[in-house]
Amino acid sequence: MTKNLPHRDFLGLEPPLSDFEAARAVVIPVPYEGTMGWHSGARDAPRAIIEASDYLEFYDLELKTEIHRFGIHTMREISVVTAGPRAMAGHVYRMVRTVAAKGKLPVVLGGEHSITYGAVRAVLEKYPGLSVLQLDAHTDLRDEYMGSRYGDACVMRRVSELCPVAQVGIRSSSLEEQEYLAGRKRQPVYAWEFDSDGKYTGRVLKMLTGDVYVTIDLDVFDLSVMPAVGTPEPGGLNWQVVLDLLRRVGRAKRIVGFDVVELCPDEGPASCAYLTASLVYKMIGYALTGGCAYG
Repeated sequence: MTKNLPHRDFLGLEPPLSDFEAARAVVIPVPYEGTMGWHSGARDAPRAIIEASDYLEFYDLELKTEIHRFGIHTMREISVVTAGPRAMAGHVYRMVRTVAAKGKLPVVLGGEHSITYGAVRAVLEKYPGLSVLQLDAHTDLRDEYMGSRYGDACVMRRVSELCPVAQVGIRSSSLEEQEYLAGRKRQPVYAWEFDSDGKYTGRVLKMLTGDVYVTIDLDVFDLSVMPAVGTPEPGGLNWQVVLDLLRRVGRAKRIVGFDVVELCPDEGPASCAYLTASLVYKMIGYALTGGCAYG
């Protein structure tokens, strides 16, 4: 359990840059793990990511700015609700709504992917025209799995009932999920469709509205890059491909919130937590600068 450990701030920031009122981004750690089916340990991910962030450089070479100067507040870890994933999603919804209502960028650190439903519900209230970009190895579109309609395997089915979803990096899906997609004439961008010249980007952008919430399941990455995930799948995307897509989305759309989920720190080297912290910092930068060099 992590609830008795001392609070830590992303990047080790101190006031005034870590103050809630001044910060433009708010990190929300959610150490929830209740429906993951294989490797466990996602409950330890938020703390591992925040600890690894201490070693990041503040200056971003690509964006030509010190992203942390926008202000990044880190909330205390959300307490875990034991009544199941739907109740936990409701808890996440209430916390994220508080942040989004103030016009700040919610940065949700999972934990397992089921938490995304609550976060999207909250951000949708602030931005009614919202769409969701899902980077993931799995479609997560089952209507029910293991007796729950709100667990990991169902999360994007529930989200798709709220707003449009663009699925990217997919390489594993059930027959039920494929039939669901076919019935709604939806087509993910599968991992094997990616190429070096970025032709897929236009297709992704067409599926998104002006305001975008991004959910990143870390198993979207190839196992050589990110082995420390709950349900690993071969054939994923590399670091630069993912960053290129996210940067282009940041330039063409408005990223109004995001989450990063499914890191299982003990399933891989410490570099996995560091990569995740780097990704979170990059995403904050893309959202707050519009994916462009700043200043």
